[in-house]
Amino acid sequence: MRKHNGMRPQDIAILLKIICIGKESKGLVYLSSKLQISISEISESLNRSQIANLVSHDKKRVNRQNFLEFLEHGVKYVFPQQPGSLVRGIPTAHSHPFMNKEFNSENKYVWAYNNGSDLGLMIEPLYPKQVEAINEDPEYYKLLALIDVLRVGRVREIKYAMNELKRVINNE
Repeated sequence: MRKHNGMRPQDIAILLKIICIGKESKGLVYLSSKLQISISEISESLNRSQIANLVSHDKKRVNRQNFLEFLEHGVKYVFPQQPGSLVRGIPTAHSHPFMNKEFNSENKYVWAYNNGSDLGLMIEPLYPKQVEAINEDPEYYKLLALIDVLRVGRVREIKYAMNELKRVINNE
């Protein structure tokens, strides 16, 4: 039996991408190219997720209820985030266009990115190439931003984000 050395932030991003892909399971090479994460890192991530019972035994399906429970009750403690300095970047958390329709805030949160369009307080992405990985998948971008709401948001924002995550993850 393998030893579980704890979850890593990219594990969340990988599971979210598998959910975005849906039933058209594409394999490790596809995930690697879309997420810009090495095949070995994806394999190790899926092993950790399997041990944590977040993916099925064959590592092709996310155990959605377990994953939602982890997101709701664990992600802000396992991967906490404090907004950093003012940088140019891509909006995240409540600054993402989806959340920004519901919540107005003086403070913008962004993932640092030189070609970004917004100025805001820096939120560390779950993994280094995350900003490049969102370019061709707006749904994936939205899900990652909702995860950031869980990490840095206020109670009302977190509740709203969690309801949207449940809707998307459960295919409702």
